[in-house]
Amino acid sequence: MATQKKIDTVTLLNDKISRAKSMVFVDYRGLKHKQMEELRRTLKKHQGELTVAKNRLLLRSLSDKAESLKSVLSDTTATLFAYADEVAPLKELLKFLKVAGFGKTKGGLLGNAVLTDAEVTRLAVLPTRDVLLGRLVGQLNAPIQGLHYALSWNINKFVWALNAIQSKKN
Repeated sequence: MATQKKIDTVTLLNDKISRAKSMVFVDYRGLKHKQMEELRRTLKKHQGELTVAKNRLLLRSLSDKAESLKSVLSDTTATLFAYADEVAPLKELLKFLKVAGFGKTKGGLLGNAVLTDAEVTRLAVLPTRDVLLGRLVGQLNAPIQGLHYALSWNINKFVWALNAIQSKKN
């Protein structure tokens, strides 16, 4: 029988799932309460949120993806919701778990795609959104810079030749 608290929890999880760009499921066994609080503060800076909820309620919230995630959602599970950048909170989570020596990722969701543990780890290796946007701008700017140098080369050669003639005459 559903209690009001469980109904509220499922509603809250549905809201978080709808806002999240990516989700990662973590086995948090071994982490102390203070470590969990520190992790939550760190993730909040990167617009991520770590939530612990019952697996059954989480499965109910995931509805259409629940069948593919049943094997992942067993034992103790915390869920990382990444709201702004898909990768930045995940990087912080993995860095924290490595330092703590406890916990491991179980799998996740990126959009509508279900990710395995290995895919989550590969996703964490990707550069952040800002770095990728910077690289894109650099790639888009490269042909323009090449054209600029090609067009200005003849003018530069002419100026160098005039400077050489002037220095010879002096």
